[in-house]
Amino acid sequence: MPVDYPAPSGPSPEPGGWFMVLCSPDGKDPDSHGPVWVPAGASTPPTLSPEQVAQMARKQLRLPAPAITASPSGTQLVHLPTWLWLSAGWTDSAATASVPGVSVTATATPVTVSWSMGDGTIVTCTGPGTRYQADADPKASSPDCGHTYRRSSAREPGQAFAVSATVHWTVSWSGAGQSGTFPDLTTTNSTTLRVAESHALNNGSR
Repeated sequence: MPVDYPAPSGPSPEPGGWFMVLCSPDGKDPDSHGPVWVPAGASTPPTLSPEQVAQMARKQLRLPAPAITASPSGTQLVHLPTWLWLSAGWTDSAATASVPGVSVTATATPVTVSWSMGDGTIVTCTGPGTRYQADADPKASSPDCGHTYRRSSAREPGQAFAVSATVHWTVSWSGAGQSGTFPDLTTTNSTTLRVAESHALNNGSR
């Protein structure tokens, strides 16, 4: 974007013009910069560094929200293992930003999910969890992501535990012969689980 500034000082300033590099329509994006003097006849306007373009790509990332799923599908039972998994929200997400001469892609990768179970327990899993199969032993624990409640939720607000799942993402970028990383990102979703006492277990469906 050309702007009106005096020509650079000097005995014989080179013909050209001042330009602002805008990374948002209003110019308020922190990666916007300038003014920059561009000599007349220059083949390309002023551009951003690969890292600055990577910042633009990072801002374009759209991370999916975790979709919480648990088994049993209805009321949980004290001392019966609860299986936890994400039915959506565990997949890489990428975005690419480009300016003349520079194109950079930022990629977010899910690495862990932390489950706050509402009873004071935090369960951290290194994957989305395993879906419970109907023919599995109802007394069996999940092989990689689960929790067993030791008390009912009868005294909790709404008689249910407030449960949340927070996915932690690493963010990297590459382009124009360079690469790097950004601070981790997180996405969170929540639900409630009702937990009841049971004096006997049966093989009913989950």
